Amino acid sequence: MDKKKLVAGIEEMLKEKGSRKFTQSVEIIFNFRGIDFSKPENRLNLDVALPNGKGDKEPKVVVIADGEVGTASKKAGADSVLSVDQFLEYKKDQPKLKILVQESVFLTQPNLLGQIAKNFGQFLAVRGKMPKPIVGNPANAINAAKRSIRLTSKGKYMPVAQALVGSEAMESSKLVENVEAVYDAIKNKTGASSIKSAYVKLTMGKAVQVM
Repeated sequence: MDKKKLVAGIEEMLKEKGSRKFTQSVEIIFNFRGIDFSKPENRLNLDVALPNGKGDKEPKVVVIADGEVGTASKKAGADSVLSVDQFLEYKKDQPKLKILVQESVFLTQPNLLGQIAKNFGQFLAVRGKMPKPIVGNPANAINAAKRSIRLTSKGKYMPVAQALVGSEAMESSKLVENVEAVYDAIKNKTGASSIKSAYVKLTMGKAVQVM
């Protein structure tokens, strides 16, 4: 990826942001060639930690834990800490569950993952929201969860992937670094030659080619 072209493209995109009643997201769109996404082993399903976070687009972090892990997670700044029994109560209120899942990313202590998968696996998996197990310090896991995005290929056959890389309020240099992190993650999975082109765009803006 040519950094000069990326910088110019992001600056061009930001010039067109105008004045909105909300802060627009910045997204990166990749088009691919020579990859058969109908094969499961070729599909993209990557978690990428953005070096500069998501601006004001950070999700709520919900930790499903008890005991020491739950206590440590509260101290580390988790937005919500639920026992597994409290989380199971959401099965009784689907609208409330949908709102929670839409707004949040989930972490859990490893020994609870099986119970969560049994009760919520299908619902969470199709939305890319299965909890990640906390390994080591909960503070590190919570910080990474706030900065990370999930990048998946579109369906089985469309050679396209799209991801959030920040907001219009962020400095262009920080957006550049976030895009480069996503590009590197994809390149490591597919190889650079498989990436045909890339575009950046604001929520309400036009796509600007950067590769």
